[in-house]
Amino acid sequence: MPPLSQGVRSGPLLFTSGQGPLDPTTGEMPADFGAQARQVLANIEAVVAAAGGDRRSIARCTCHLADRAHFAEFNRVYREFFTDCSPLPARTTVVVRPVREGVLVEVDAVAVVG
Repeated sequence: MPPLSQGVRSGPLLFTSGQGPLDPTTGEMPADFGAQARQVLANIEAVVAAAGGDRRSIARCTCHLADRAHFAEFNRVYREFFTDCSPLPARTTVVVRPVREGVLVEVDAVAVVG
């Protein structure tokens, strides 16, 4: 387990750590990019929910992709995930080299939960 908190509150704001594509129940990581992106967003949602919010509480996301070629697919998954949110969270997306082998996407978020 890495030395970090999944989320830290400061007043009404929740700052999540970067969430990777591991399923918290099984510890498995999907190989497919779309499945990884969905798992990452589900993990973000779980951290926000544990602090009393939901996906509509998310104000900002920083998205890290391992390959620029996944950008269009990420946009589809992200739009689907936030379909009931208006406005959409502010967002920055960058291409990076992930620390863990096989990770294709990681996202951190800021949510308003109180």
